[in-house]
Order: sequence, then structure tokens, then C-alpha cells
Amino acid sequence: MFLEAFVNVLAQALVLAIFVRVIMSWVPMRLPFGLNELLWNVTEPVLAPIRRYMPIAGGMDFSPLIALLLIQILASIILRFLPPAIPNPPF
Repeated sequence: MFLEAFVNVLAQALVLAIFVRVIMSWVPMRLPFGLNELLWNVTEPVLAPIRRYMPIAGGMDFSPLIALLLIQILASIILRFLPPAIPNPPF
């Protein structure tokens, strides 16, 4: 149960970080408390390898889209291989 929740939270946090980075690429803004650098440091290790193997098509960077798809696929595969949660005994 804990591992399932952890995988879901981790995947959704990464998805949210990628969405925020995409929006920030369209609308340049500075986030407080160094959040811009945090978003860059969290998302760049995911996006850079995809960008390396996928050319930019027509000035559009599709690496965030591919990353979102891969995150969802990997999360579902990981969740499928986790052992089932032990149900609580009825009282």
C-alpha cells in the first residue's frame, strides 16, 4: 500500500513539474525561492535524454509529451509488479 502510494505520488509530482516547466517556457516568469532552478534540476534529467534522441520538429520540442507518456507507462508497469496489499482482517 505504501509503495503504491509512493509510486503514484512520485509520478504525479514529476508530471506536475513537467507541466509547470512547459508553461514557464511559454510565459517567462521567475518563481520565488529558487523554484525555477528546482524545476530545471528535477525535469532536465528526464527531458534531456529524450531530446537527445528526438529531433525538434518544426520548432516544437515534443520531449515533454514523450516524457509524460513514458512516466505513465512506467508507473503502471511498476504498480503491476508490486505485491498486492495485505487486506486488514475483519473485526
